[in-house]
Amino acid sequence: MADVTVVDHPLVQHKLSIMRRKDTPTAKFRQLLNEISLLLGYEVTHDLAIEMRTITTPLTEMPAPFLSGKKLALISILRAGNGLLEGMLDLVPSARVGHIGLYRDPDTLVAVEYYFKVPDDLEDRPVIMLDPMLATANSAIAAVARIKEAGAKHIKMVCLLASPEGVEAFRQAHPDVPVYTAAIDSHLNDHGYIVPGLGDAGDRLYGTR
Repeated sequence: MADVTVVDHPLVQHKLSIMRRKDTPTAKFRQLLNEISLLLGYEVTHDLAIEMRTITTPLTEMPAPFLSGKKLALISILRAGNGLLEGMLDLVPSARVGHIGLYRDPDTLVAVEYYFKVPDDLEDRPVIMLDPMLATANSAIAAVARIKEAGAKHIKMVCLLASPEGVEAFRQAHPDVPVYTAAIDSHLNDHGYIVPGLGDAGDRLYGTR
């Protein structure tokens, strides 16, 4: 699919397979999500802008590459997005962080917003949206729309798993926002869950079910 990158690195796929197991305990699930987010983060940040500065090594001066421009903004779609956020911050500790609180209405599957707090100057920052599951994509679509309203222009979407239906809906709503994921699964079931999937990422991450 155009502008959809499946990160098929063997380590990503191995860790994801362990996360899919229904008997993987909460602590292990959380650890693996953190590790995968580092690997996804490596892929999604490969084209960050750099500038050359002169530094002095123990032997001589040299021109060296550094990140340039405003610091990266990581926007977590609560609550499960925080599972990806921690690993991303290990990779880019200087990043600015925002949160968007959304829950999915169990009857309509429509995203309902309850919290919004993001960094200033989003129009000048590369923005990475974080949500483990791109299922119906309703939450991601709503979150990206809010970020665009706040001025963001350079946005990428990172998820752990996606459904074909979710990818298609997201691409229709935001064709300018590339998607990075570890896998695109078979389909959605009648309850809007990804199949074969791994269940509810938030519940498994925090041990709430």
